[in-house]
Amino acid sequence: MNITDVAILVIDMQQDFLSPASPLFVAGGPAMVPNLQRALKAARSANASIIHATRRHRATGIDVDQSRRTLFAEMGGFLVAGTPGAEELPQIAPTSGDFTVVKTRWSAFFATDLDALLRRLGTRRLILTGVQTPNCIRATANDALSLDYATTVLSDATASQTDEIQLSNLRDMAAMGVEIMTVSQFEQSLGL
Repeated sequence: MNITDVAILVIDMQQDFLSPASPLFVAGGPAMVPNLQRALKAARSANASIIHATRRHRATGIDVDQSRRTLFAEMGGFLVAGTPGAEELPQIAPTSGDFTVVKTRWSAFFATDLDALLRRLGTRRLILTGVQTPNCIRATANDALSLDYATTVLSDATASQTDEIQLSNLRDMAAMGVEIMTVSQFEQSLGL
């Protein structure tokens, strides 16, 4: 793998998705955090670009997607900019040299500057990590393929509500042309 054209995208590793007390909790999320940390360590040691895509909403909820407006109103908000729930896990949070993209929909490409950023970085291969696989990972993978990025999902650095949902979505994405690999395979591809 030519590391100069690789970017790793960390999607929605935020408290409201990873706290068991949250209605948005992704049950498989906490268990994969150590694998994601390994992937980020490998990417940093290889000088790959790292981009964090986080979902943040206005307190009024005016920018919440249609499918979650009722839940947002019932909860009094979630993933609101400036609240603890919108913060990334400290052990995953951006470090110096990382980039951040703020999104309000499932795909990290929708109404963001992600594509422009990737093109300026010279990215040709996009590595997807984070939560949740059937929603934000899959939507981002679909858009990445449509924009002609070679797209890889790290199977053990992404998560879903259940193993069954995770495996089903990984199989579907593989059938679409997304490369599925483990963190160990990713490390090997970097020569680490």
